[in-house]
Amino acid sequence: MKWQHVQENWAAFSEAIRSRWPDAEEEVLEDIDGDQRAFVAYIAELEQIEPVDAREEVRDWLTGEIPADVVMDRSHDNHSIMLSAKYVGEGEDESDDDARFGDDDQVRGDGDRTGRMRE
Repeated sequence: MKWQHVQENWAAFSEAIRSRWPDAEEEVLEDIDGDQRAFVAYIAELEQIEPVDAREEVRDWLTGEIPADVVMDRSHDNHSIMLSAKYVGEGEDESDDDARFGDDDQVRGDGDRTGRMRE
């Protein structure tokens, strides 16, 4: 994941941060509010390590999973739907009712790829 995801969804990442760094204080995380430099400095202080090492720890953490709260966010869903357009057949729209997808041409001319009607 990218820091931008963390910054835009800071509150949703709080649990994941506290899971990785159990001594992190909720109030301090709220004050950091997605500021990457402040977060790295806090991790350096918390872990009693050099900032360059803290930056590396944060970088490693960023390779992990995106929390469910972020994945389930409406803006993330909308972005994923728009990206799915490349998998939708000609004549269909990525925002159409999912019930229409995969109807195997039960509806003539609705854009399904098979081009045949079911008996």
